[in-house]
Amino acid sequence: MKRRQFLQYSLGLGTLLAVSITNTRAAFAASLPADIVDFDGLTLSRAIHGREVSCHEVMQAYLNHIALYNPVYNAIVSMVDDQSLLRQAQSTDEELAAGIDKGWMHGFPHAVKDLQAVAGIRFTSGSPMFADRIAESDSLLAMRLRQAGVIFIGKTNTPEFGLGSQSYNQVFGATGSAWNPELTSGGSSGGAASGLGTHMLPVADGSDMMGSLRNPGAFNNVIGFRPSVNVISGEESDPRALSTRGPMGRNVRDTIALLGTLAARPVTDNYNPAELTGSRIAWLGDLDGYLATEDGVTDLCEASLQIVAEAGAEVESVLPKFNMSDLWQCWTTLRHRGRARGSRQYYDNPQMRSQLKPELVWEIEQ
Repeated sequence: MKRRQFLQYSLGLGTLLAVSITNTRAAFAASLPADIVDFDGLTLSRAIHGREVSCHEVMQAYLNHIALYNPVYNAIVSMVDDQSLLRQAQSTDEELAAGIDKGWMHGFPHAVKDLQAVAGIRFTSGSPMFADRIAESDSLLAMRLRQAGVIFIGKTNTPEFGLGSQSYNQVFGATGSAWNPELTSGGSSGGAASGLGTHMLPVADGSDMMGSLRNPGAFNNVIGFRPSVNVISGEESDPRALSTRGPMGRNVRDTIALLGTLAARPVTDNYNPAELTGSRIAWLGDLDGYLATEDGVTDLCEASLQIVAEAGAEVESVLPKFNMSDLWQCWTTLRHRGRARGSRQYYDNPQMRSQLKPELVWEIEQ
């Protein structure tokens, strides 16, 4: 895909400044990948704001890429019509030309996890009960993303009501891993992670109760970060929430930037490596055999921790002073209560109950 050529500046009093700016832009242009979809998030933002690419070009590139790969991976669902998206992209170009800049994600194609409402877009939550539901308004997360300049292209696939570590449902089917579409993408943010890992999205959002940002991140070679539960909401709840929304990125910097957008406040403007000297990290490993771990995984983790230790952190192998099976019982009891509180209305309706996945019925009955 060809990139836009920089304008040549005419000679005059501004020649030196123009040459300097041109050289800087030329260096940036030379560092860009060949295809727009291969730009990471912050690079894409800089390219759009520097007029190196237009929002229309970005949208067309992503739509072409999605048309090629999404039938294989099934990561993005409820896609908006291409012509509507291209018109929206053209409007964002016109906004920039008029000096209207909504933020670092201005003109980004984006698909939220299908547990979030986006006005005018299908909102199924992965449930056949809501297969035809159209959201009337934006959720808080979608509103923050829209204010940051994104163009919503659709949703990312998720298991029914986000329940499960595999991303499949009766409405859209299963999502494949970016590593191998024949394998699972993980869950419940599997559509987000697969879409990000296959470069069908520049960044992605998800949610996490027991690893729903983290295991899809690992399964698709991207970063899924679970923030503390009050970071996105900005407040504590009673009882304390078990799940939270959070960001995914192709690298750490993109993940940090998106976290700031989701939390509606800058998290940091410093993307340099953290100073780890004096930090202490407890390493649980496989908890003395309690957690089954495939060969090679623990070795890989410990090799990574050695790098962290060399950067100044103190890494110590530890075992908790309590019974892990007791912890598991406490956690699942809290989880059952949360699931029952959110879904009991469907369970109590015989017609709706028949459409619930068996795992959710079991959670409520427990």
